[in-house]
Amino acid sequence: MSEISRTELDKETIAKAYARWAPVYDLVFGAVFEHGRNAAIAAAERIGGRILEVGVGTGISLPYYSRDVRLYGVDISEPMLRKAQQRVDELGLTNVEALSVMDAEHLDFPDASFDVVVAQYVVTTVPNPEATLDEFARVLKPGGEIVLVSRVGAEAGLRRALERWFAPAARKLGWRTEFAFERYAHWAGKTDGVKLIERRAMPPFGHFSLIRFVKEGSTNIARDDKQRTRAAG
Repeated sequence: MSEISRTELDKETIAKAYARWAPVYDLVFGAVFEHGRNAAIAAAERIGGRILEVGVGTGISLPYYSRDVRLYGVDISEPMLRKAQQRVDELGLTNVEALSVMDAEHLDFPDASFDVVVAQYVVTTVPNPEATLDEFARVLKPGGEIVLVSRVGAEAGLRRALERWFAPAARKLGWRTEFAFERYAHWAGKTDGVKLIERRAMPPFGHFSLIRFVKEGSTNIARDDKQRTRAAG
């Protein structure tokens, strides 16, 4: 089987897995991931503007953003997005521009389209994490941030052994158990204009981290000047 075929098979497996999760996702994961979700939203709102949420799922995050920001949500799972659209309609979330079925590795947006790219519990589920991060950087404006809440694998000990043991079953469920932080750091180090600016452990049990990258550029200067003006006022 070719590399392309294996990749597409992985994407199909992921889409099917999340289609199965769609009816119960909020019940199973809503409270468990609440702390990380709130941290990601707070980080994104410090930048504001136009925010892309990749892997928006059932739209569980959408009502918690300020109505002052504009949101665009994408996900590979159509059943998940149907639940997200129902949430948008029922709550009258007029700041949500659109929800679209889209592959995180091939985002259908022009370069520099968003002020923030948020991806919660996504990077360790995609077939090609580094290519996906490349896409996040491409659609991000200079001065913008990539905000991840993502699994970070254990470096040693019992937890690492358990992650390796559970890995085959986890893949069938649509995620990886093993994913070293060095992969995030290495990606930032080799990507021009991208800088890792934060890693912070998130509950439960520190298995996940809030990870932030900034895309350096002139917009940083403009935003700093704006913040200084507000402080002076």
